[in-house]
Amino acid sequence: MFVGTQHGRAEEAINLYTSIFKDSDVDGILRYAAGEPDPAEGTLKHAQFKLDAQKFMVMDSSGAHAFQFNEALSFVINCETQEEVDYYWNKLTADGGAESQCGWLKDKFGVSWQVVPSILSKLLGDPDAGKSQRAMQAMLQMKKLDIAALKQAAELV
Repeated sequence: MFVGTQHGRAEEAINLYTSIFKDSDVDGILRYAAGEPDPAEGTLKHAQFKLDAQKFMVMDSSGAHAFQFNEALSFVINCETQEEVDYYWNKLTADGGAESQCGWLKDKFGVSWQVVPSILSKLLGDPDAGKSQRAMQAMLQMKKLDIAALKQAAELV
């Protein structure tokens, strides 16, 4: 739900997200009409869209809410290559997004994302405790995750 300073930006978010992710589409948009309780005519009462075949729903609300977007809700993007990590990281931090630690970021709307290389779980779950600890320590020093650096850290002897 897009509230507070983000109110009225749900459609902008849909347009951004569907431009970034493959197999994306808008399934339906229902807007507030003149005279309805939400004073911002034309904002999104409800919308459905899909990103990479996963369905999402959004709403705008101008009402007083005691919440904003925060890390309690985040979306995970599993990546196979560094090119994928870089692509999603750069697209989602552009135009006002913010980098965080350990593969986390916030986009320009304040929505939290985790851009995670699929090899990370293998490295962190390695039966060799030394390898997994070195990979963890390397990850803790990173913002955007670097697959080569994580692998290198795990293999140090």
